[in-house]
Amino acid sequence: MSNATAAFEATRPFGLSLYNTLAPVYQAVVGAHPDTFRFVVGKTPLSTVTEVAAVAVGYLVVIFGIQAIMRNRAPIAFPTLARMHNLLLSVGSAVLLLLHLEQVISMIAVKGLGWSLCDTEAWTQRLELLYYINYLFKYYELIDTLLLAFKKKPLEFLHYFHHSQTMILCYIQIIYHVTVSWFPIVINLGVHVIMYYYFYLASMGVRVWWKKYITTMQISQFVLDIIVVYSCVYNYYAERLSILPYMRSCNGSGGFGGVFAAALLTIYLGLFAKMYRDTYVRGTRKRESTTKTTKRE
Repeated sequence: MSNATAAFEATRPFGLSLYNTLAPVYQAVVGAHPDTFRFVVGKTPLSTVTEVAAVAVGYLVVIFGIQAIMRNRAPIAFPTLARMHNLLLSVGSAVLLLLHLEQVISMIAVKGLGWSLCDTEAWTQRLELLYYINYLFKYYELIDTLLLAFKKKPLEFLHYFHHSQTMILCYIQIIYHVTVSWFPIVINLGVHVIMYYYFYLASMGVRVWWKKYITTMQISQFVLDIIVVYSCVYNYYAERLSILPYMRSCNGSGGFGGVFAAALLTIYLGLFAKMYRDTYVRGTRKRESTTKTTKRE
């Protein structure tokens, strides 16, 4: 354990070390202590560009293949699988969120927010492991699309683009050691705890009044992400150009990894905002117009 990790460990924001508490579970599954984990390209599962590209392309081939096969068939639902899948992702996201928060809160308490977002040393071994587990979650989340395809639900571009690109984004953040990664990951995990719990309730036939606020949460997530990530990338390049003012050195959150994250988050924000407008703003106006027409008749 490094000196920095030991200092972070000593803060224990939740009163106990969740990381150490769950270490035996990790060791039982993997066969090694979590502190021995290192992300090594070509050795760690799903650590090469070829593997990531193959899964991304395979994902699109499979979902559109299922759509073609199901075109003249009755929808197939997997209710038990859907419930288990959504509940597992909600609970799993909650556990992973707490593990991230434990590391991040400790880091901020010891080193400060700016250091935690920008310094290259903010990329710790324990956070790398948590980022990798979060990255693996993105592969498991692809099951969302398979369930929709078998049920013959329409697959919007936003859905499969978001799933495939987020997987790639998480990979790039690990490869380039982008230290701001914890911020969008923490926000995203928080959203997923609520979102997949909603999906679980919906799969149980429970009507939820706060459904529309999930999209609002997702949009708010991207706004916050963009503010923080753009700030880090700006500081990184402003320091190097020497002609722009900047707040601090941000060596850990620039380069290709930071720029890719900023660009993709901007695209996400635009797509989710469009979905919200089409679903809730234009949809409401259309229903109101239909109601008025019906009343006149």
